[in-house]
Amino acid sequence: MSQTGVPILSVLITIPLCGVLLLASINGAREALIKWLALGISGLNLLLSLIVYVRFDPARADMQFVERVPWIDSIGSHYFLGVDGISLPLLLLTMFLTPVAILASFSGIANRVKAYMICMLLLQSGMIGVFVALDLVLFYVFWEGMLIPMYFLIGVWGGPRRIYATVKFVLYTMAGSVLMLLAMIAVAFLHQESTGRLTFDLLELIGGSIPYGTQLLLFSAFALAFAIKVPMFPFHTWLPDAHVEAPTAGSVLLAGVLLKMGTYGFLRFALPLFPEAAVAFTPLISTLAVIGILYGALVAMAQDDLKRLVAYSSVSHLGFVMLGIFAMNPQAVEGSILQMVNHGLSTGALFLLVGMIYERRHTRMIEEFGGLSRVLPRFALCFLVVTMSSIGLPGLNGFVGEFLILAGTFRVHKGFAVLATIGIILAAVYMLRMWQRVMWGQSRRAENLTLNDIGRREMAMLVPIILLILWIGLNPNPLLRRMDASVVQLLCDVRSTECERQGTGWRVSGGEAEQVSPYFIRYPTPYTLYPVFEVRSAN
Repeated sequence: MSQTGVPILSVLITIPLCGVLLLASINGAREALIKWLALGISGLNLLLSLIVYVRFDPARADMQFVERVPWIDSIGSHYFLGVDGISLPLLLLTMFLTPVAILASFSGIANRVKAYMICMLLLQSGMIGVFVALDLVLFYVFWEGMLIPMYFLIGVWGGPRRIYATVKFVLYTMAGSVLMLLAMIAVAFLHQESTGRLTFDLLELIGGSIPYGTQLLLFSAFALAFAIKVPMFPFHTWLPDAHVEAPTAGSVLLAGVLLKMGTYGFLRFALPLFPEAAVAFTPLISTLAVIGILYGALVAMAQDDLKRLVAYSSVSHLGFVMLGIFAMNPQAVEGSILQMVNHGLSTGALFLLVGMIYERRHTRMIEEFGGLSRVLPRFALCFLVVTMSSIGLPGLNGFVGEFLILAGTFRVHKGFAVLATIGIILAAVYMLRMWQRVMWGQSRRAENLTLNDIGRREMAMLVPIILLILWIGLNPNPLLRRMDASVVQLLCDVRSTECERQGTGWRVSGGEAEQVSPYFIRYPTPYTLYPVFEVRSAN
């Protein structure tokens, strides 16, 4: 709050809720007005979030824009908000994709428009809350609260099997969430036993003295909830059904934001609260991540439905994110955070493109297309850029994140890095094969020859995404530098050490002195130096 003079994070959460009240007061028959108001409210939130980006201090590792108000005094719970270099990119991604998703709904949603837009704004408010909440109870409220609007978005406006997909999505998510809630309560009471103070303050709970065996149990509960949300193999089976049945905007936000809440949960809660357990579980989770990378890619290759193919590609891409997180060095962790943003942009754009072609042909089957590049040149160009981003073409955003993840993983486990590289090759195979079958060759149906190319509204959705894809691909440093201090501090919390961020310093770990030495890597255009930290033994 001190950085802006106003409680900016609360404002960002509240604006969509005020928008819900505004839309609720409008006659549901005025659909055009409702759509534009929802777009304007989400667009206003996007503009205000830029204040957070501009005022954010990259040199600080602590929480910024902090807001704290007593909430439930009897259990020591506070309304406690803040952002750091880990949550900032995901907050901005949420703000960006929500108006894009609302704009995508202008033509795809024809019934119950008022209720639909209310659900979209409620979902935005919940997503923001997850990324800024620093009290465990408050986090859980936002985490569970998101289920309600997403339940209706899929269950009311979804495809033919929407009820099955919705129930599966909710049951999977709640199964893990209940265990996480019990683990949160256990953490708070363990802290009370050792300090005499009952609190759900995340920052106070980090560094607590939880016995190793208890850490293993509590980490397992948190990890299950987050692994289902990611989704990690073998907890991924709800994802393809939810994506296929969800409306286009629902798929964009599900892939672009909601899946990142699982990976964010590992970084924000599971690792710093249970550092010894996190290290112990690293081989298992890294193995599951690699299996997910390869499995998701192989299953995606076998798909004939465009939307299902993109859904399984998410399983593979998020396996890279998990692999980078549990490499537990700055390059890989920062690559994972960046890759969360990259995946949100590229996969979100892929779902938009699939939705556009579905609105025109009412089918997503690859065999129904062919030769679309001659009929839809603008559509084909956008599809090509996004496809190349998804497979990690150098110069586009996907390359930066994957490179940092593989570089960081290679330093700690060469075998995992090599296997993950195979996943990149498989991604190129299934994505380029899809592009070839849809865009090249002869048209397989006469209906394809009369399709209209994408118009101004659709270009307004795709062009900003493509510009961000290019910007991050050519100059990722503005985002990476904002992550640097927070990531180093996170790894210090996990290793239970004290770190110096700049210069050559010393730290003590297990009674032995270690030297922290910064070294630099160059990244093309504009060839700025980006600091990365490695730890060398004093010997």
